[in-house]
Amino acid sequence: MRIAMVSPECSPWAQTGGLADAVAALARSIAQQRHDVRVFLPLYDGILESASPEAHVAPLAVHLGNTTHYARLWERQEHELLRFYFIEYQHYFQARAIYADAYGDYGDNPERFVFFTRAVLDACYQLPWIPHILHAHDWTTGLLPVYLETTERERPLGRAASVFTIHNLQHHGYAPRSILDMAGIPPHVFRSDAVEAYGQVHMLKSGLYFAQKLTTVSPRYAEEIQTSAYGYGLESVLRFRAADLVGICNGIAVDSWNPQQDTFLGDSFDALHLEGKRRVKEKLRAKWGWEPAERMPCFAVVSRFCEQKGLDMLIHILPNIMQCMKLQMVILGQGDRWLESQFQELAGRFSQRCRTFIGFDTALSHQVIAASDFLIMPSRFEPCGLTQLYAMHYGSLPIVRETGGLANTVENYDEGSGSGTGFVFRDATPDALYDAIGWACSTYYDRPQHYSQMQRRAMCLNLSWDRSSRRYLEVYRWAREAKGC
Repeated sequence: MRIAMVSPECSPWAQTGGLADAVAALARSIAQQRHDVRVFLPLYDGILESASPEAHVAPLAVHLGNTTHYARLWERQEHELLRFYFIEYQHYFQARAIYADAYGDYGDNPERFVFFTRAVLDACYQLPWIPHILHAHDWTTGLLPVYLETTERERPLGRAASVFTIHNLQHHGYAPRSILDMAGIPPHVFRSDAVEAYGQVHMLKSGLYFAQKLTTVSPRYAEEIQTSAYGYGLESVLRFRAADLVGICNGIAVDSWNPQQDTFLGDSFDALHLEGKRRVKEKLRAKWGWEPAERMPCFAVVSRFCEQKGLDMLIHILPNIMQCMKLQMVILGQGDRWLESQFQELAGRFSQRCRTFIGFDTALSHQVIAASDFLIMPSRFEPCGLTQLYAMHYGSLPIVRETGGLANTVENYDEGSGSGTGFVFRDATPDALYDAIGWACSTYYDRPQHYSQMQRRAMCLNLSWDRSSRRYLEVYRWAREAKGC
């Protein structure tokens, strides 16, 4: 198949979270299975230097309504079956971050991403390269399936099937009705059973209604978003499309996350040879001025700091944890200012056993996960999550709340048999999190054989994208059948 992936993010060139990692890894995994994959994203600042793409000579004509704009297409060919295309249009993307600056979301985000979506379609015609599947990711590309069923219906791209993936239902993308005029999409789709919601164009809902198949990033999240607790007002739409909605867990890019060949660590290890993991831990302890503590477990947080991630619950209990439990704690991340401030203040109070690092640091994230014995991830909701997968692959047992992809990927510890790959708690409360951390700590000290069993079991899981990408290929075939291709 010929598959176009359309996304606002793709690692390593443009990233705010797991969406970028998922798109890049899925594209590579599908291309390895001998399908022709091309990834399209905007040309943000810095990409020319980091990606080193080649410019197409001819300008790219982007047809929006009755207006033609001229952009430029840049191409990076990774190998015969995998190419990345970057759409340059200075008015919308130069000197801009992906979605927001220090003052908040850009006010013209709907216009920016409608332009990008239309540009992708026109790029396909210009190359020329007509895909069998157009795979759109999140609200920014929600009008792409609408285009295929309206303006492109009698044109070559009208024969392509669309798949729309929800990475996080929390982000919707509202736009004024006039966005349809800008896009050149006929006004008859402005109705409640199509693109309209609350008198505006709802870009995420547009993708949900018009795509042949829908996916999200874990089976549990596919169920949760059909309820009022997690549906953000779209639960009725998702129940209506439930027969076409598939939950597929993300995998990890094992070429980037592999303890046997991780250049950020300076030591290598695997499930049967953990000496390297112990050396990584001791080197970090020495670097931070902590006394060697061979039998003291290290707990880690590697996360965005926001309400979704449940880290405010950890703030409430961290003083008691440090006073009542014999452990060390490392916190790495950035986000809400009050959480950053609180974690820094607590690290100052307990500096001999607690450290906080504010910011995004790729090397340090690898080192912290490799050095830790447990990873804390108390999310209120989590579509899939990648950090718990990285942690298990590196022999760090996750402590997670029973939600979304965390419930699908972490098997709860059984004290009787020693089975499991982590510690799962149900209630989104500080007390429940405190009990789960205490349970993990006591297991480390009182049942070391169980801890070792779980660690080896977690490290031996197949967490690569191979199985997940085969599921996506199955969904693509279903989408083509639904389109009548």
